[in-house]
Amino acid sequence: MAYQVLARKWRPKTFADLVGQEHVVKALQNALGKGRLHHAYLLTGTRGVGKTTIARILAKSLNCETPHEGEPCGQCQSCRDIDAGRFVDLLEIDAASNTGIDNIREVLENAQYAPTAGKYKVYIIDEVHMLSKSAFNAMLKTLEEPPEHVKFILATTDPHKVPVTVLSRCLQFVLRNMTAQQVSQHLAHVLTSEQIPYEAPALALLGRAAAGSMRDALSLLDQAIAMGSGSVTEADVRQMIGAVDQRYLYSLLQAATNQDGAALLATAQEMAGRAIGFDSALSELALLLQKLALIKTIPAAVPADDPERDTLQQLATQLGDEQIQLYYQCVIHGKQDLPLAPDEYAGFVMTLLRLLAFTPLAAAELPEGSHISGSELHDPSPKPRPAATLQPDNARIPAENHAAETPPAQAEPRLPESGHIELLRSNNEQREFPHSPNEHGRFSGSPNDNGRLSHNEPLTQETAPAARHTERLPENISGSPNSQHGLSPNPNESGSPAPGSVEPSRPYPSEPQPAASEAIPAAFESSPPWDDAPPAGLETALSGGALSQRLPENEQGELPHSQNGQNEPFPAQSAATETPENADTAALPLPDADTWPQIVASIAPKIGAAQMSAQHTACLGYDPQQHLLTLAVAEAGQVSISREHIQRIEQHLAAAYGHPVSIRTMDWPAGGKAAETPAMRQQRLRQAARDQAQSLLEQDPAAQDILNLFGARWLPESLVLQENGQT
Repeated sequence: MAYQVLARKWRPKTFADLVGQEHVVKALQNALGKGRLHHAYLLTGTRGVGKTTIARILAKSLNCETPHEGEPCGQCQSCRDIDAGRFVDLLEIDAASNTGIDNIREVLENAQYAPTAGKYKVYIIDEVHMLSKSAFNAMLKTLEEPPEHVKFILATTDPHKVPVTVLSRCLQFVLRNMTAQQVSQHLAHVLTSEQIPYEAPALALLGRAAAGSMRDALSLLDQAIAMGSGSVTEADVRQMIGAVDQRYLYSLLQAATNQDGAALLATAQEMAGRAIGFDSALSELALLLQKLALIKTIPAAVPADDPERDTLQQLATQLGDEQIQLYYQCVIHGKQDLPLAPDEYAGFVMTLLRLLAFTPLAAAELPEGSHISGSELHDPSPKPRPAATLQPDNARIPAENHAAETPPAQAEPRLPESGHIELLRSNNEQREFPHSPNEHGRFSGSPNDNGRLSHNEPLTQETAPAARHTERLPENISGSPNSQHGLSPNPNESGSPAPGSVEPSRPYPSEPQPAASEAIPAAFESSPPWDDAPPAGLETALSGGALSQRLPENEQGELPHSQNGQNEPFPAQSAATETPENADTAALPLPDADTWPQIVASIAPKIGAAQMSAQHTACLGYDPQQHLLTLAVAEAGQVSISREHIQRIEQHLAAAYGHPVSIRTMDWPAGGKAAETPAMRQQRLRQAARDQAQSLLEQDPAAQDILNLFGARWLPESLVLQENGQT
């Protein structure tokens, strides 16, 4: 007897043998049991999900002599004839081969005659969407009012191409793709019945490769049995379908976790040498990251008998939740960008480099002065730099001529003995100030120095250009927003300055402009016209100083920036003591409804993703005896809050207070109003600042003059506030 492929040999013959499609089987069995039969059925779904199989089982159930609760017996003459393909009252039509109206007209002419051997005449039309428009029109009337002994069963993979007039006359069932687990379990049942040895990971690979189609899975299983010479092994299946060896994926993640770029590149090169498809490699890597996130969040979701469970748990302990999510996003975006890369290997390597370069936003903060691995970035501390000195114009030419005779390697800036300028370098957490005390305890450029800078020291070739840039230094420091000489107002954006260059500090909008006669010596009064300050008559009431003077104090009692029109420098002692380490250990107030937003703002940088949950909670009370904090969770925070976030908040509060703190969460009072959450408070303050800024602008005389002059109108939605609340 000739060999019969597994897809045909194991085709289900009853509803009980079907894998999946329970929603369709249940409806059909109930209809058969109750006798409530429709005259036309439409089965839709992708390839290999059981459309034709269900149609044949339904035809057997309709003509079975002894059906039982909708199931065909399989023993009567009608059931045996249908299985053998010789039942005269069952007609299967391939619409892909019989698309014309003549074929359909012949079917409709025979439909009026009564069945010969069975109860019903059943017409199964496969791939019905391939029929022509005229063929559809010819069968509309018969499909709407067929004879009582005729049943139509239509099947298609593309129901969108079927006319709506046909769809409305049929009872439609949508067949779903089968899961990889359902496919692998059925394959195991088939191999056990066939007495063929197999490995469970190999069946899992076949289940994923089948993409929900049982027929494709059985065809792949035939191929795997032939390749393994009578057995199914994981190595043979991986080689057959081009799947990536899990060892490569584990090596990639381990190297990315250890920030080992050499090992990462070596693994990628080995994969390229084995001709592994990088598109499938990224898909497998994303699937592995999904498993890691699942086992880290819900450990019970991964079965205990999973052969990869121990390896996944070990790798999950080395990766944080945020890092896994970031890696997953990098891999997904890398898979999308792979077709755009010059070649697959280059795109794959760039995706791996993203895993090394990117760090989660909510990752643990590094201590001050530490090195960020992989980025060659440091947290620099202020270092003394040679200060530039100024020289009158009549001393420039001799100095430059003398410097021209000196070799460039020996040209170094000379440090002045007194009266030099030192500018504090700013970082992300402290603002710069225009003056800093020198070694004599005085502030350079202050009114005590009569606004004059020392220019008694000669200039070398390197310091002469710096002196030209600093001729109008008092104006640049005092608040000119334009960098007219190519100097960046933020040192962090312009990189390390060259020796002898002067780096202006970040100006305050309302800082007073010193008079030219006080700030610039007579030797430097000649300057290009574009460097001159604008006339005072052009300044309007909308200047930064005028607007900032009308802004009120914030709730902490601090004035907004540039409130008083002048800025006092930080004392050296306070600048040294206010470090991140001391800020972390600063005492927090006891939690209550008023102080809870302040506490959340203090611990937010340290609790990572848990800050999203903390922002949507309100303090209902705190028991100092039991150290029990009761929080009400707003509706907006119900999705993000989790036990892990609560534990992280408890840990940081315990570290701040010096004793354990327990948190009890409650739902937001129904119909009532609990205390204000930090998110609500932030929204309220932002709206208040917006309303106030809008009121100030509407009352401003200059704005009213502009509106009257151009006949314009005010658009409130165009008002944009900065993060510090200024417009």
